[in-house]
Amino acid sequence: MHTIPACPVCSSENTYPDESMIICPDCAHEWNPAEAASADSEERVVKDSNGNVLADGDCVTLIKDLKLKGSSTVLKVGSKSKPIRLVDGDHEIDCKIDNTSIMLKACFVKKA
Repeated sequence: MHTIPACPVCSSENTYPDESMIICPDCAHEWNPAEAASADSEERVVKDSNGNVLADGDCVTLIKDLKLKGSSTVLKVGSKSKPIRLVDGDHEIDCKIDNTSIMLKACFVKKA
């Protein structure tokens, strides 16, 4: 017997199939279970300013001067990082530049 999944929004068990969609009558949420499975398996891709895909362990170079917030320190253009680590959030890159541990947005770096 084929089981129908619970609603991902309200967790209701009262869902029913309608062609390729599954519908929840309690919250009126409709979804395609095939699309939901493929969306969960997608891995986040982080690209540098030139469109190159970044991965953990890559080294990056700054493409513009960056003033560190709350500090008088300025990271100069061309500064090279030690191997980076990709993280979730607004600032995708965690690295060390000039012995300072910082988090950067990928749009301000290029792959070295």
